Amino acid sequence: MQFKNPLIAVKDLQASKNFYRTVLGLEVILDFGANVTLTGGVCLQTLETWKTFLETDEIVFAGRDAELYFEEDNFDAFAAKLNRLNLRYVHPVKEHSWGQRVVRFYDPDDHIIEVGENMKSVCRRFQAAGMTPEQTAQRMDVPPEFVNDCLK
Repeated sequence: MQFKNPLIAVKDLQASKNFYRTVLGLEVILDFGANVTLTGGVCLQTLETWKTFLETDEIVFAGRDAELYFEEDNFDAFAAKLNRLNLRYVHPVKEHSWGQRVVRFYDPDDHIIEVGENMKSVCRRFQAAGMTPEQTAQRMDVPPEFVNDCLK
């Protein structure tokens, strides 16, 4: 068995395609009308067809029990871009205990989107701040080999 794609139901397919293109830079690579696949493998399904597939009208949005997770190489530029957009945030940019900066916000249907700083970028940021690979590994609670691989 092979996992293929996450699929989320959306109320307005065009609005969702615009959101994912504008905010995250994703493009439609397959368009089947009521279902589209975006770069990165995210699939959007119209709410009406989703109801038909599940044979129910009882669809609940904003469950806060899952998210779509992305990583960004240039996190500072991405965070600056978000500041220019009218988004609803789960939380603003914050730094986790291991040093990775992340931000969470909602898409038009209240699906949670998380964008994290690429882990290689975290290692490089710590190196630029004068930390040794050993200090970085300790700070991030990862093996030194992970840090060394990230710094190559």
